[in-house]
Amino acid sequence: MGKVIVIEHLTLDGVMQSPGHADEDPRDGFQHGGWASKNQDPVMQQVMGAHMTDSWSLLAGRTTYQRFADFWPKQPPNPFTDALNRVQKYVASTTLTEPLPWQNSTLLDGDATDAVTKLKEDVAENLVVFGSGVLVRTLLPRHLVDELVLFVHPLVLGAGRRLFPDTGPGLPASRLTAFRLTACSATTGGVIMAEFELPAQIDTL
Repeated sequence: MGKVIVIEHLTLDGVMQSPGHADEDPRDGFQHGGWASKNQDPVMQQVMGAHMTDSWSLLAGRTTYQRFADFWPKQPPNPFTDALNRVQKYVASTTLTEPLPWQNSTLLDGDATDAVTKLKEDVAENLVVFGSGVLVRTLLPRHLVDELVLFVHPLVLGAGRRLFPDTGPGLPASRLTAFRLTACSATTGGVIMAEFELPAQIDTL
């Protein structure tokens, strides 16, 4: 059984929306797109690359998949581009239809949580998620995320879609979710790179 490994850029106030460039995700009138671009560091690529071995597949929501499919196939050859083009891609969406435009792409049928639950049982490789905030916030309450790899940037935006809502990952405010830190380091630009294992059950306060 594979693990679901979620890789996200976050601000100190938990915003995950539109880290890459200005028009990446303008939903809800978000005006701070591209906030993570100035803090890119080769060490961050190494941390991400460590989860992109021969035994992984990409799991994505519709928005992230469409942006990736429009961007990465057009990039010049490099290890990151080659890995994304080559790898098997699973897409959770109720609006997309097959055939999907990017090579090695499979559309998951039906409810995302049910589809990912079955996918984890059927595949041996890890399922790596980049971005895909709507999908991740759907999977968290069902305990379908096994690991979080967070790049926490030293800035506060005060607005934007966050990884966790005010009451935690889809849980009542009286619940506590305790993660186990497995690795932590920092870039020279002040980005904290933290890796967590998530519990199979939720502890009660």
